[in-house]
Amino acid sequence: MSSTFKYRLRSPLGGLAADLTAEYAPLGAGEEFFLQVDRHVRLSLPKGVNWRDACWLSFGLAAHAPDLVSRNPEGILVRVTSLDFPPAHFRSEVAALALDGWVRQEFALPDRGLRAVFDAEERSYRFQWGEHVEPFSDGLPE
Repeated sequence: MSSTFKYRLRSPLGGLAADLTAEYAPLGAGEEFFLQVDRHVRLSLPKGVNWRDACWLSFGLAAHAPDLVSRNPEGILVRVTSLDFPPAHFRSEVAALALDGWVRQEFALPDRGLRAVFDAEERSYRFQWGEHVEPFSDGLPE
């Protein structure tokens, strides 16, 4: 059965928001396209998802992969059925925060330190990734 997590962060700029609906199933419960997030953790994406959002959704799930595998040793497929957001209040990083919130809500998992904060001096958002290094920083020159 699917459930929805509503991510919200209010700020003087308006804030950040996303509604993520997802469900989960054991591996082998259906043949569909998925991303391999961990050896036994897979992610199925909604049709038409932006590639940046797909990357951040993967990261949001990967942050919890060890806990998910310990509870589901045979593996798990997380199927995101929708990611809805107002374009004026969204950045792709919010996809990770929404999936992080959904996973913690659905499985009662601990907070891994993924969050956004509003920086009043810079008048922008800063993202914190807990114990994880900056996602997608591979050291390649830009």
